[in-house]
Amino acid sequence: MSTLCRPAVAVPENTVTLDESIDIARRLHADNPRLPLALRLIGNTGVRKRHLVQPLEQTLRHPGFEARNLVYEREAKRRVPPVIYQALANAELGVRDIDLLIYVSCTGFTMPSMTAWLVEALGMRSDTRQLPIAQLGCAAGGAAINRAHDFSTAYPDANVLIVACEFCSLCYQPGDDDIGSLLSDGLFGDAVAAAVVRGSGGTGIRLERNASYLIPHTQDWISYAVKETGFHFRLDKRVPGTMEPLAPVMADLVSRHTWDASALDFYVVHAGGPRILDDLSRFLGVDKHAFRHSRATLTEYGNIASAVVFDALDRLFAEGEPSVGGRGIVAGFGPGITAEMALGTWTRGAPPVEHRRRGRTRGRVTGQRSAPGHSAASPAHPAASPVRPG
Repeated sequence: MSTLCRPAVAVPENTVTLDESIDIARRLHADNPRLPLALRLIGNTGVRKRHLVQPLEQTLRHPGFEARNLVYEREAKRRVPPVIYQALANAELGVRDIDLLIYVSCTGFTMPSMTAWLVEALGMRSDTRQLPIAQLGCAAGGAAINRAHDFSTAYPDANVLIVACEFCSLCYQPGDDDIGSLLSDGLFGDAVAAAVVRGSGGTGIRLERNASYLIPHTQDWISYAVKETGFHFRLDKRVPGTMEPLAPVMADLVSRHTWDASALDFYVVHAGGPRILDDLSRFLGVDKHAFRHSRATLTEYGNIASAVVFDALDRLFAEGEPSVGGRGIVAGFGPGITAEMALGTWTRGAPPVEHRRRGRTRGRVTGQRSAPGHSAASPAHPAASPVRPG
């Protein structure tokens, strides 16, 4: 079975604190009669600090959709490669060991996809398969893990590289002053994450079962209005209550695997906000401490969209790996309303063996193991600028 190895995560060097977010909202939306409610909601998110791909003063300006998308492409090409090299080092693989490259993002657009650029820029094999995922929002991290699991099931020796690049700050719209928009202005942050799903060997979560679920009649609860000025985030007030219908779906998935959802050894879930974590704790009958890694991501980085599940998993590694055989769940939630869920057990793999496939190279990529918010560039790609620690 395939194994989800330790991710690498990096955040940009520019930051905005909770106090700064509140001051900005007060200054820019002083005439909004619903500002007090928005400020209360922002304060209740639990977010203390977020990271931005541009300095704050640039983030607050809107030079146009084209200019912002160019920033996305430039910064992705600068910041993604070092994170990939660290993820490969964590999995003890090289770039030519990868059979499928999955790239997820809902905050910028390029065609050809960033997958094509990465295959060439990093020296991956020309027969590497590409799977860009652009419209699953925060659920895309979980979806990418599930599609990697599916691919590895079809091709048991294959290795999959997942990249999540989310620059949510590039979607800031100065003219949007509804409650959902003001809340998102104080909630979302920027981050890059990468992880490898190994077809054999590796230490991490041995993936065993996955599932998707769409809550009927919720397509307009989380959405983008695509306008001349770019992506305008829309958030319905009913979204925080979505765990009431989704928690039983998660529990059912776990029970069909003959496990108990209230007695797992680890929980790696998308942290869209504190109520989601609180409701999951209540509906699944789990102590709130079980979601400490997701909550830490929310507190330190904000909602970093598809990258949340990878940062929470990295924090699980950093805390100390669960015992071999420990059972757990990975879950992401996003537009639709969609849930992407995976079950697996903790495994500690043997050292990698030499592959026989022509054109492959095996061996550990030089690089330092990352703590949360750090990454290291590989000497094999000196042009890739290291992302500074968060």
